[in-house]
Amino acid sequence: MTDQSSAALSISHVADRTWRYPGETITLHTRVEARLDLVGLSVRVSVPRGLELGPTDGELLTLNDERWVRWTIATLAAGARLDTQLSLIAAPTAHDVTLDSQAVAAAGDAVVSATTSLTVEAQGRYLKYLPAIYREQDELMGRFLMLFESFWGPIDQQIDRLAYFFDPQITPPALLPWLATWVDLTLNPQWPEDKRRRLLRQAVWLFRKRGTRIGLRDYLEIYTGQPPQIVEHRANDFRLGSGARLGPSIALGRGNQPHTFTVTLRLPPIVADTAADRRRLDTERRRTIEAIIESEKPAHTKYTLNIEPAF
Repeated sequence: MTDQSSAALSISHVADRTWRYPGETITLHTRVEARLDLVGLSVRVSVPRGLELGPTDGELLTLNDERWVRWTIATLAAGARLDTQLSLIAAPTAHDVTLDSQAVAAAGDAVVSATTSLTVEAQGRYLKYLPAIYREQDELMGRFLMLFESFWGPIDQQIDRLAYFFDPQITPPALLPWLATWVDLTLNPQWPEDKRRRLLRQAVWLFRKRGTRIGLRDYLEIYTGQPPQIVEHRANDFRLGSGARLGPSIALGRGNQPHTFTVTLRLPPIVADTAADRRRLDTERRRTIEAIIESEKPAHTKYTLNIEPAF
């Protein structure tokens, strides 16, 4: 796959699978990202010979004896992106063929393109594991083995991609709770997925800093998206005089609050359809924050939580 970008826009073009058998579906995904405000954006994707076009919402056209599907959009704001997909069906073939599909995006003088390659295989891959005498027979053996490959192929793909399941950033959402057990972490299913992934990525570091102000600060920031202000209370009216006594367990000053701290969070107001829903969501958010503090603070300490609106 080759991608291109310019000062105005960038493009990427990939296939869901790099190989298919005749009759199977191939989906091409194309993404265009605007770096500047674009006017009159055109995106077209070529349909190589050897692939049959499936249903599409794009415009079918022919350029230089090559089939293309085109999408047009009047304007695309800077920072926005356009995603398109095209379903194709691999046509019958007597030999393995490699096909290239090109995607081109144009807006004014800016033109970028990307190319992806895919292979249509005439016979089952399992055929190469048999003695040569079987590979020299007619195509029946190759097609017969495709039946077994259709059963075991998905399992083979999972094994090939096994390492991806251990990465919190890309593992399937259903595996996040299982992966969390590896670090003795229980994920709150009410948290958004991106926050659960971030928490899982940083779990080991947070365990090392558990019970410290830094650890609590980072944990709260993962959930709220805002850095909290944490103030640990110590002597605030230090005095010396004839009545002062120094010794074990003696705290200087009269306004001491030992082993206490205050957490202040400035969070945007919750948006809900009704006042009752807003109060309920606000209460749930506060309880979640309190649960985080309770789990991360030293057991002998007490705290005060202040949540202030941020606009």
